[in-house]
Amino acid sequence: MPQLSPNALRVLESRYLLKNSEGEVTETPQQLFKRVASHIAKAELSYSSKDTAQKWEEIFYTIMSELYFLPNSPTLMNAGLPLNQLSACFVLPVEDSIEEIFTTLKNTALIQQSGGGTGFNFSKLRHNGDFIQTTSSYSSGPISFMKIYDAATGNIKQGGKRRGANMGILNVDHPDIEEFITVKSEEGVLSNFNISVGMYDAFMKAVEDDAEWELKHPNTREVVRTVKAKVLWDRIVSNAWSSGDPGLVFLDTINADNPTPLVGQIQCTNPCGEVPLLPYEACNLGSIDVAKFFNVTERKFDWEKLTEVIHAAVRFLDNVIDMNNYIIPEIKQMVKGNRKIGLGVMGWADLLMKMEIPYASQEALQFAEKLMLYIETECDNASEQLAKERGVFANWEKSVYYPNRKMRNATRTSIAPTGTISIIADTSSSIEPNFALAIRRENVLNNESLFDINEHVIRYLKAKGLFTEEILNEITKHGTIANTDLPNEIKDLFRISLEIAPEWHIRHQVAFQRYTDNAVSKKIGRASCRERV
Repeated sequence: MPQLSPNALRVLESRYLLKNSEGEVTETPQQLFKRVASHIAKAELSYSSKDTAQKWEEIFYTIMSELYFLPNSPTLMNAGLPLNQLSACFVLPVEDSIEEIFTTLKNTALIQQSGGGTGFNFSKLRHNGDFIQTTSSYSSGPISFMKIYDAATGNIKQGGKRRGANMGILNVDHPDIEEFITVKSEEGVLSNFNISVGMYDAFMKAVEDDAEWELKHPNTREVVRTVKAKVLWDRIVSNAWSSGDPGLVFLDTINADNPTPLVGQIQCTNPCGEVPLLPYEACNLGSIDVAKFFNVTERKFDWEKLTEVIHAAVRFLDNVIDMNNYIIPEIKQMVKGNRKIGLGVMGWADLLMKMEIPYASQEALQFAEKLMLYIETECDNASEQLAKERGVFANWEKSVYYPNRKMRNATRTSIAPTGTISIIADTSSSIEPNFALAIRRENVLNNESLFDINEHVIRYLKAKGLFTEEILNEITKHGTIANTDLPNEIKDLFRISLEIAPEWHIRHQVAFQRYTDNAVSKKIGRASCRERV
């Protein structure tokens, strides 16, 4: 097992390693990885022998302890413990009655207490001021209930170890959409939510044509009033620019690629948007540190080793589905019905630095597509192999794969933010460029900050004979080499996030999304996702 960085040890000790009643750490990182590997490998006993389970336990331990692959935080936190809730992402339905609204809130509390994040589409709730015949009263609208959910989340620290997070969606034809768009313009309102407008192709066409847009009653679908589509669109853009919210969720596009259309329509995503899910679905995520597969000395990328890790990681995540403790029966049924997993990447920016490829370059985009196509292909191969060994997912006959392609998992790939697991792996997060070459992370731990200097830039400058104390001081003080006298080609190689034009951020997202069957969580400009997973 490689030596963990000081920041990795601090994060593990704060959030992941077991503690006694006095709060003293009683588990080492090695023991954590062994605990997780042992528990997840027990799924093999349902399909094969004890020897096979032992073999995979050793493989799972190796890929985690060597930091090639890490699962989402709830798996690291809870595997093999009494709670044993292993999933990061959930979507829960919100139906239009007080009983159902608060039943969902109760389920949300249980999920968030166990370390999971939740997504909701509130569009079934009647609009503010609508008359309710059964009680002879008037509805307070979905935003009022979102604030109740937000307050509850603020009082539930996920798994006792991390902040709660939600995705809240309201469809663009809901009568309260105008209030929803501006709700986060006030500081502190819905602070535990990312919010997004559920978009339709018809609305975008209405914007293009400068047409009227109908806002409809959520239940009767009668037109409540009409607005100018372009005015509504401008308001969305303005608020997204000023506060980062709302985002956009293109529901028609998502459902055009819905792998199980006969099971249901997708109306929501997890908190950071990388996993569109049906009501009561959950998804188990994991990420591979792609930077660890490039040998700087030999100038070579190890595709063979990557293949081994991908197949082991897909098997690991499929096992998680069997070994998980499902808090709500409906979730167990949906998860085992579709067996969705999401294997993604971290360390992309560090990989480019090691390969000496600038983030803002066509060469980077070309390698991004090559890499993600390879990962997608091997994930599919691994899932097909598991289908031969264990059978297809239960809803396979209701999926787009029926009858020609037998798959174990309805989805296989997803690119998550990897906020804390990338710190454990001592690598750059997700597919993001480095935020700075020297960074102080606030709010990752309760009242502590984490400081780190990017080792790749230091190693590179030393190898080129360009390293000086003045440059180190500049990096430490400003987090960038932009104001040094270093050659422009070196500055290009080590540009940080804010020095890279938004178009390059989007191009990277497009490159990875092309070969990702869920979605990609990506920070662009001022809009950002909470660091999670």
